[in-house]
Amino acid sequence: MLKGLTALVTGSSRGIGRAIAIRLAQEGAAVGINYNSNKEAAVEVLNEIQGFGGKAALFPGDVADGPGMAEMTKKIKNEFGGLDILVNNAGVTRDGLLLRMKEEDWQRVIETNLTGVYNCTKAALRYILRSENPSIINISSVVGQMGNAGQSNYAAAKAGIMGFTKSMARELASKGVRVNAVAPGFIETDMTSVLPDRVKEKMLENIPLGRLGKPGDVANLTLFLASPNSKYITGQIINVDGGMVMT
Repeated sequence: MLKGLTALVTGSSRGIGRAIAIRLAQEGAAVGINYNSNKEAAVEVLNEIQGFGGKAALFPGDVADGPGMAEMTKKIKNEFGGLDILVNNAGVTRDGLLLRMKEEDWQRVIETNLTGVYNCTKAALRYILRSENPSIINISSVVGQMGNAGQSNYAAAKAGIMGFTKSMARELASKGVRVNAVAPGFIETDMTSVLPDRVKEKMLENIPLGRLGKPGDVANLTLFLASPNSKYITGQIINVDGGMVMT
């Protein structure tokens, strides 16, 4: 489905990003595995992809660093010969009630989760615009739609991604670039695995399908949006949340 195409997946050393990188590689894409600090986990992703004959390479860097992202996308282009698909997935959390939230916790989440999307999109566009299958997929969150106590920074960033997605979809449509966002609900990751059972049970009460999602659920939708099968879809925010948020 993606044979001959190159994808960059930011924050792909673990969780949802890891699942997306592996899924795109399974469908034939050469994948740039971006990570910031966890090289060991990124190497595991690389080994898994290469283990089934896929093509990938590691590209370390902090998405909050604009010049660094410009240099990184240049390296990806030099490594694989181009760049067709960008998945803006990298993100962090620094949860806390607003009255107790430190300014650095607000700034770090905004800089990584929102400004990072700006940095990577701007850097990647010079190569994506040359592609015959140009697609940008931004990983947002249902928290950006419904809010969440103790996550004002995270919710603001994820809501900002939705607005950015729609603006870029309009701005780039004439050039053939599709820009969409995926908004996961509660997904089984390292962050949710440590939650107490009572918290998980409360979460499940709000999910009509009655279970947490899996990273693969998000990866499968991302694959569709990255592929030519979605060539008439742009500017959309698509939830993967088991029916938790219905608009």
